[in-house]
Amino acid sequence: MAGHHGMVGSALVRALQGRGDPHVITRDRSALDLTRQSEVERFFAAERIDTVYLAAARVGGIKANNEQPADFIRDNLQIQTNVIHAAFCSGVSRLLFLGSSCIYPRLAEQPMSEEALMTGPLEGTNEAYAVAKIAGIKMCESYRRQHGADFRSVMPTNLYGPQDNFDLESSHVLPALLRKFHQAVLAGDGVVQVWGSGRPRREFLHVDDMAAACCHVMELPPGDYWAAVSDRCSHINVGTGEDISIAELAGLIAEIIGFRGAIEFDATMPDGTPRKLLDVSRLRGLGWEAHIGLREGISRTYGWMTEHWENIVVA
Repeated sequence: MAGHHGMVGSALVRALQGRGDPHVITRDRSALDLTRQSEVERFFAAERIDTVYLAAARVGGIKANNEQPADFIRDNLQIQTNVIHAAFCSGVSRLLFLGSSCIYPRLAEQPMSEEALMTGPLEGTNEAYAVAKIAGIKMCESYRRQHGADFRSVMPTNLYGPQDNFDLESSHVLPALLRKFHQAVLAGDGVVQVWGSGRPRREFLHVDDMAAACCHVMELPPGDYWAAVSDRCSHINVGTGEDISIAELAGLIAEIIGFRGAIEFDATMPDGTPRKLLDVSRLRGLGWEAHIGLREGISRTYGWMTEHWENIVVA
């Protein structure tokens, strides 16, 4: 498991252990720097690893992506290149690469099918991150085509859940809104300001649903997986197939938290891609669909955030 301390990786560990897998191998960043090729190669040489879930990545919201493109493309290319190649060299039988729905063109037809990849320009605010994730997909496809490696890819939609990043400078929209509205209630503020116009539409998937989907995809027999995809379009979208506007999301979060003030939208800030909704028919055809509704998932996440509020504020 690469990236087990993050929101995605920790959810995968929970899912795997819930399935009775007692041999989940993890390493802290202090013990293994995945951007260092020599360290990654030594790790794979020392461990007898059968399958890899590659969840490690530099991630962030629209502000962080827009302001730190060099960091996002460099770190993500280094991590995935080192892990994928070392996995192949050490004889790993199966690998799952986790990407992101931002790989699709900014104005892709909605909902976005897997075949929409590389059919148009990317959203400029997160282009560097998207390019790195596209490279990861193509790297897995290339190792499949040249070496027959069973390296699979999933593209989750916007994720949220326990152990999310709630930092207002680098987080994604849902955890940022949770923190903003919670702080407003604590302070007795009458107004919460939200970035952008509120019109963009986004799809949100609870991280525990994402982890269940990943395990499902990895457990598919090779014949089933590769019959559902192709060597040049081998990734699978993971989402709910439903979206919501940012304005509606803000209203829902305000209702769940109990904020009764005004919500203002700062249209001078960037909106990002107008709409991001995944076509999840390929995944449904393979027997999986999401189970955690948005209201339930937000309520769970809010509960986790308040339980860990002191650590979040200090961080």
